[in-house]
Amino acid sequence: MSNLFNTYARYPFDLVSGHDWHLVDNHGKTYLDMTAGIGVCSFGYNDPEITGAVEAQLSQVWHTSNLYESQLQETVGGLLAGPDKLAFFCNSGTEANEAAFKLARKATGKTRVLAFNNGFHGRTYGAMSLTGNPAIQAGFAPLVPDVVFADYNDPQALDQIDADLAAVILEVIQGEGGVYVGDQAWLQSVQAKCHATNTLLIIDEVQSGIGRTGYKFAYEAFGLDPDIVTMAKALANGLPIGAMIGKKALGPAFTPGSHGTTFGGNKLALSAAEQVLTKLTPAFLATVQQKADAVWTTLSDTIAPLKAVNGISGMGLMIGIHLDESVPVDAVIAKLQALGILTLSAKHNTLRLLPPLIMSQADLLAGLAQIATVLKEAAV
Repeated sequence: MSNLFNTYARYPFDLVSGHDWHLVDNHGKTYLDMTAGIGVCSFGYNDPEITGAVEAQLSQVWHTSNLYESQLQETVGGLLAGPDKLAFFCNSGTEANEAAFKLARKATGKTRVLAFNNGFHGRTYGAMSLTGNPAIQAGFAPLVPDVVFADYNDPQALDQIDADLAAVILEVIQGEGGVYVGDQAWLQSVQAKCHATNTLLIIDEVQSGIGRTGYKFAYEAFGLDPDIVTMAKALANGLPIGAMIGKKALGPAFTPGSHGTTFGGNKLALSAAEQVLTKLTPAFLATVQQKADAVWTTLSDTIAPLKAVNGISGMGLMIGIHLDESVPVDAVIAKLQALGILTLSAKHNTLRLLPPLIMSQADLLAGLAQIATVLKEAAV
């Protein structure tokens, strides 16, 4: 029996405490966490600076309305957006993408938006309408109109970008869709076509942003300059937050009353976000890239050659291990849980890894060794 709608296929244990990159369940079992709460707790559990900032804010005031100025919003907005962009704070990645969808239509006066098959932008009506996964949309028609789809990394998609389009929305690494990385030349061609047709480019960095790839935002590695960027997940290391940043030229489209939120930009979440962004230094990002280099060497040498594996994709510490159809990903996840390792799945029978960015290289490689052992056994 449960008091909850059955909207999640839950594993039969409750994670009740954590430290660094380990979690402990209600039975006292400790796990090496290769999930970070689906890419959320990049600085692990009980980080002293983040926890301290939240505790300090908790002792002052939890919530104030967005009818009043917020120096904390201004500070975090500056850390996120810099001098040439503006920020809007909300509560999740879905809400950030809803805001981007609304801003694109209002700023351009156009309605049609191009999204991509296998993309994922959320589950509310606007965000779900932008999500290229029929299984997620099933049963909820009619969806928001004037959203069209193309295949990701397909040159023919460029033909769908024209002057009647308000925006193109994409992930530079499709996370839920199977951890597929955009081709740099293709992404730059999409951007160039957007510029040529006065179409806004929206990049969804909800999963790939805030250091996940060794860059503050993954699009930086591809030489892109998007008009709008959305983010959430790792921004406050586990407290509910989302954000949209956009170029200052879009500012006149969002005036008082055009968009809003009761809890977005609340002081508790922003106190954590300020610490996350302060810790996300070039030196820290360099350590992420160094650890990722060691991880990808191991992936290439010991996991990619396995019979159970059809391929490996991703970037930085955002990893997809594509399993042969004879090796169900859910069975692999269950075996790893029994060994004390938490992992994720993604579309197309993909084993997905999103470890905390602070995890030691030794534990990252130890986790991969356990995964290799399970995959060897699964293919026998």
